[in-house]
Amino acid sequence: MKERPRRLRRTAGLRAMLRETTLSAHQLIQPLFVTHGEDIHRPVPSMPGIFQHSVDQLEIEVQGIVEAGIHAVLLFGIPSKKDEIGSENFSDEGVIQLAIKAIKKVQPELLVITDVCLCEYTSHGHCGLLSPSERTAEREVLNDETLKILDRVAVSHAKAGVDVVAPSGMMDGMVGSIRSALDDQGYSHVSIMSYAVKYASAFYGPFREAVQGGAVFGDRRSHQMDPANSREALREAKLDVAEGADFLMVKPALPYLDVISGLALGFPEMPLVSYQVSGEYSMLKAAIQNGWLDEKDAVMEALIAIRRAGADLIITYYAKDVGRWLS
Repeated sequence: MKERPRRLRRTAGLRAMLRETTLSAHQLIQPLFVTHGEDIHRPVPSMPGIFQHSVDQLEIEVQGIVEAGIHAVLLFGIPSKKDEIGSENFSDEGVIQLAIKAIKKVQPELLVITDVCLCEYTSHGHCGLLSPSERTAEREVLNDETLKILDRVAVSHAKAGVDVVAPSGMMDGMVGSIRSALDDQGYSHVSIMSYAVKYASAFYGPFREAVQGGAVFGDRRSHQMDPANSREALREAKLDVAEGADFLMVKPALPYLDVISGLALGFPEMPLVSYQVSGEYSMLKAAIQNGWLDEKDAVMEALIAIRRAGADLIITYYAKDVGRWLS
């Protein structure tokens, strides 16, 4: 027998030396949920180990993130008040604006990325402005009118000191509109991490609890992608690249490894991000807490799979933990 591939797997040293895909702490992004108030470190029941933080608690949290070797955070805000257009989303005193300033004051080198969408801030819980109608169920998400609000949100975050804005609403033209707004206001240095390929997924459930939001009626299938489609992902990504996106994203991650691979091959010049979403995290946590999986081995295998598919960066609620494991 001349062919013996096992020879190259015989020792830990050989396996490490020949490993094709690697994972480093600097490739991970830690999401954070920020709320108003003081001394708040409130657990999210459906996401064990994840918390809502008040702005005054961020210094402690980001210190741990930096010590774990993580270079970036993604902020999601929980507003004090919601209305039809999500006004706090673009307020100078909004929870995200305050959080950006607080983080930059204590960790100026930490990359701050912010979600740019309306769903957490609107009374109806949808990702954009709604058409008027006497029948609630017949109201539709308005695309072009929503872009004007997203522009205001992105500029407001830039004014507060953000490094990267991440529009997630899957509105047509959102990247180009935000790019123009940022450039016109003197923020051409702010990058755009586009949720270019965001599926209408069942795996977002725990996130809704974390941000205390969700659609009051209907769903998001009119703007988020059909899970059955993959060619459409290439079209969405092509449009966002043409409009000025600096990063592309696929969300969720593990159920869409084929889509990640397709974008990695189709757009090799673009940094590619994938989001291991709340449902993916909570499934792992549930199995781990039941003793069915080893936490470190299962999490590392899942993240390596996302990297192997072609993701350059991974947004994961496990980022801080993995950073510690790797160190």
